[in-house]
Amino acid sequence: MTDPTLPPSSDLTVSDFDFALPPELIAQHPAAERSASRLLDGRGATPVDRIFRELPGLLSAGDLLVFNDTQVIRARLHGAKDSGGSVEALVERVLPVGPSGTHEVWAHLRASKSPKPGQGVVFRSDAGETFRAEVLGRCGPENGLFHLRFPSDVFALLERCGHIPLPPYITHADDAEDARRYQTVFARTPGAVAAPTAALHFDEAVLAALAERGIERASVTLHVGAGTFQPVRVERIAEHRMHSEWFEVPAATVAAIEATRARGGRVVAVGTTTLRALESAARDSAAQGLPLQAGARETDIFITPGFPFRVVDRLVTNFHLPRSTLLMLVSAFAGHARMHALYDHAIAQRYRFFSYGDAMLLDRQG
Repeated sequence: MTDPTLPPSSDLTVSDFDFALPPELIAQHPAAERSASRLLDGRGATPVDRIFRELPGLLSAGDLLVFNDTQVIRARLHGAKDSGGSVEALVERVLPVGPSGTHEVWAHLRASKSPKPGQGVVFRSDAGETFRAEVLGRCGPENGLFHLRFPSDVFALLERCGHIPLPPYITHADDAEDARRYQTVFARTPGAVAAPTAALHFDEAVLAALAERGIERASVTLHVGAGTFQPVRVERIAEHRMHSEWFEVPAATVAAIEATRARGGRVVAVGTTTLRALESAARDSAAQGLPLQAGARETDIFITPGFPFRVVDRLVTNFHLPRSTLLMLVSAFAGHARMHALYDHAIAQRYRFFSYGDAMLLDRQG
């Protein structure tokens, strides 16, 4: 649906998605309880300030909540090159185990001088455990990542030696609270380097209340990459190229969506990552003249105003960075003018922003 408050999509700029955020509203720690976060109900003409645990009462029996079940891995590592010099690594992607049993990753490396293929990096845990990774070469978009080979199971090594990869706007070092709270209560598929943050507000009590009201649940998996924090470096957003992330929509979720449609319920995406997975699958299926199909693949979908949503009716989401692709996504979903008004309200009412911040509930425009 075209938003009359915006120029044609080809002319949109990052300035169309800017706002001034007082830095003290950037949440540095989670709320004392997951469901004690605030919830800005943005469905009606006037925003309503609520508490997140009220969410079950805002949905109806027969609705379907779809979650991203990805699990955040301890993706940040500290170490040194064989030749000396400190290195900080952020594992971006864990590759499938190779035919010969090799364990490899793509990673960002920060070092005074980039290591060469064949060189090694020795990573060290806080407890003193070490392991050596071999640099195989450059990889990824524009060769911006490093291809590393680990000596054994990647997930086990990261669990013992890695740190929680907190977002760049959280200023404290990760601790035991982050290990517990920068993870959803239903995380089960390891691979993300950033949390699906809208789902962090759900606890067992909220999930039980949803079930009691007859609201069903389904899941997708999208392994959130560090690219989710990547700024848009061009002025015209049509020139921006999105990072790629792996996702899977299971057959059971497709069946649940079909059943929800048949009974007149709404599909509610928990978080922009869930929405991206569902709408990516629907777009690819539609291109083949098919209804929503299950499957797993890469997506670099870039959702901006004018995007034809096919699956998601309602969205639970956190508040996003100025000039970010995620703010563009929610503006496409709920309307550009509406999002500016809701963000102005949230700032005036001192809502907490970003990963550890508060949430909002949105209906799809039109």
